[in-house]
This record gives sequence, structure tokens and C-alpha cells, in this order.
Amino acid sequence: MTDPIADYLTRIRNGVGAGHRVVEIPASNLKKEMTKILFDKGYILNYKFEDENGPQGTIKIALKYNPKTKVSAIRDLTRVSSPGLRKYADSKSLPRVLNGLGIAILSTSKGVMTDKEARLLNVGGEVLCYVS
Repeated sequence: MTDPIADYLTRIRNGVGAGHRVVEIPASNLKKEMTKILFDKGYILNYKFEDENGPQGTIKIALKYNPKTKVSAIRDLTRVSSPGLRKYADSKSLPRVLNGLGIAILSTSKGVMTDKEARLLNVGGEVLCYVS
């Protein structure tokens, strides 16, 4: 697999499209940090890290839906930086997703964080994905 982050986003996107409650994804430290951000910002219901399968283990993500309309909390997941074309942003040109309603997940020198946190800490980094 050449792009594990794209695989992570695609598995979540496919789970939302199929209406699944839980998605199982092979784990890595970067994926774990991205999952924590999605949970903190309210895009997923819950998550669980399991270390039984393989050296890295798996991540089980419970997807979040509106109880009445059955619409997912995640409307769009877009991969920005890829292994063939990395996208970086400095602290002054950080992207705004849906004029501040969505989030951009960045990998910075201070760890994985959202665009809003990076603005507060005045750091830039690689733009991994957009979530709205």
C-alpha cells in the first residue's frame, strides 16, 4: 500500500456511504492521532484501539449519524497531500475549510492537529486532509 492515509479516509468514506455503524482500519500512530481529532471535533461517535492483530493492531471507529434523518456527521473527506505531491502550508497561509465550518488536519513539528490549533500555535506543516 503506497498511501495508508488515503486508505484510512477511503474506508471511513465507504463505511459512511454504506451506512455501517463500525469501520475497522489497520492502525498506525498517525491514524490514531487523526482518529482522536475526529472524535474530539464530533465527527465520529467513538473509537477503540485493539493491539491483538499484527504488530500495529486495528482501529475500530463507530460512525456518527443523526438519529432522525440518518445523515452522517461526516459529509466530505478529502485527501490533500499525497506521496507523489506533498502539500505544505506555513502558519500564515493555513487553509480554511468551508469558511471555518470544517477542519483541515495537519502534520506539524508539534504533532498532528487541526488548522485552528496550528493558527494558535503559529506553526505550519503538511496538510493531510479536509473534513466537513
